[in-house]
Amino acid sequence: MSDAGDRPERSDSGRSDRDRHEQRPGRTPDARRRSSGGPAKGRPASSGRPDRGGKPDRGGQSDRGGKPAEKRGLWTAGGAPARGDKNARFSEPQEDRDPFNIRSVRTHHDAPDIPDDVKDSDLDRVARNELKTLDKENADGVARHLVMAARLIDTDPQLAHSHALSAARRAGRIGVVRETLAITAYAIEDYALALRELRTYRRITGRDDQLPMMVDSERGQGRPDKALELGRSVARSSLAVPVQVELAIAMSGARLDLEQPDAALVELEIPQLDPTKAFSYSPNLFAAYATVLEELGRETEAQEWYDRADAAADALHEAEGDDTIEIVEEDGDGYVELDVED
Repeated sequence: MSDAGDRPERSDSGRSDRDRHEQRPGRTPDARRRSSGGPAKGRPASSGRPDRGGKPDRGGQSDRGGKPAEKRGLWTAGGAPARGDKNARFSEPQEDRDPFNIRSVRTHHDAPDIPDDVKDSDLDRVARNELKTLDKENADGVARHLVMAARLIDTDPQLAHSHALSAARRAGRIGVVRETLAITAYAIEDYALALRELRTYRRITGRDDQLPMMVDSERGQGRPDKALELGRSVARSSLAVPVQVELAIAMSGARLDLEQPDAALVELEIPQLDPTKAFSYSPNLFAAYATVLEELGRETEAQEWYDRADAAADALHEAEGDDTIEIVEEDGDGYVELDVED
């Protein structure tokens, strides 16, 4: 997100130089993974119809000679009532009954307190626009929970997640709300929930900008093969450049999970791997490249790219507000001159 009141950010540019590179692509997210805790899917134990006074239900034995009556499905695969479809099923598909996955956020939840100084106007303007479909009182409450989630994501991710849950219970059909819930779930390492919420976010908005986090969530659940398959499901050219870079880093990490360091290096050799210019995504990309070089035993080259990552991060920090910084390298002396492009 673009400013302090925005959605929770995933950037770690505010950490120390060494901390910036702790989460390298070869390091699968922490093994302490939690399941989503959602209800088990499947057919209900009974049909839910009233008692027929001892007579057999039409779906069971008929009263004509004891022969079973023909079972007729009630729902098509698409969720519409069946009309002679031989492949129809008896229960409506769970996803079709709940396309926005509202049930998952309607469980009992005690909303955390919000300080009086937190205002709905603190939320990013673009995010506030998404809340216009809600009544004003509800929109204001949701906005304040989102502001709190953004404030706490780095210092207290569990509490940030509680605020995101509160927002989702009140506005489960709003894209930015489900996106925030996914980001906080990822922060507390609940990768199953993060992936589920990201799928819901994509279903609501039709956007693929969180595809890299979806890939990483598959990795977090120990499924690097599925992560790669998911990453290849969308044309790279259809994504914004920063998203392309994040996806390359996530795909490289999946390759390392599969002990394929050579392929991991290839994933990162993209046009944006340019040591002469620093963009917002450059520090993470350079550090990821250094990590893979380390895995390949190319220590000298790895150190050079770690240095470039640090130099790019420092340049961006010193020139906040500018889109691009040109880094001029002098042989033997590292990065000694920074020219800000107009």
